[in-house]
Amino acid sequence: MPTPTALALVLALTLAAAAPAIAQRDDKSQPVNFSADTGEVNYQTKVGNLSGNVVITQGTMTIRADRITFKQNGDNSISATAHGNPIAFRQKRDGSDEYFEGFAQRAEYDGEKETLELFDRALLKRGTDEIRSNYISYNTRSEQFRAEGRPDAAGVPANAGPGARVRGVFQPKSEEKAGGDGKDKDAKAAAPAKPAPKAGPLPLKRSGEIAPKAAK
Repeated sequence: MPTPTALALVLALTLAAAAPAIAQRDDKSQPVNFSADTGEVNYQTKVGNLSGNVVITQGTMTIRADRITFKQNGDNSISATAHGNPIAFRQKRDGSDEYFEGFAQRAEYDGEKETLELFDRALLKRGTDEIRSNYISYNTRSEQFRAEGRPDAAGVPANAGPGARVRGVFQPKSEEKAGGDGKDKDAKAAAPAKPAPKAGPLPLKRSGEIAPKAAK
């Protein structure tokens, strides 16, 4: 049987092809809101334990889970450990209308380091691109992820998890500004043909003088 090390497939890729947008920078300056069925929160240490339909929001960031232990960091960000079936993490990318989303059975989020770790049946999405694995680590600042193929956790039904594989889908890049020559050729080909210039009036030719009628 292969060892976990042998099964591990590690990727270090950047989801953005150009200069990447980063997680929303204003989120840390926003208040932390939370709700749950039950919970214990220490307002002096800013540490809380919440359970039952838990929702935590800060700016554009949202975490939904069955249970969450969290704390507010010195820079006003939060760090949290979340459990659910699944947990859901969502945050807007800075300078873009897109969100990135994470789903898993467990998540570790560190707001100071701006990292999100997803464990067991993990799915990371950005737009229409996605990665599936049993472990994904994502840096929300650099938009780099690391995925490892790990065996499914005990108790996971057959074919319910991704298994010891990393799977993903990257959609084709936009073709804007790509192949300028080809684009120009296509534009020229699509342009209607110029009409032929209209012929000008034909010049009148001078006829011979009209001969006078012969005298009778």
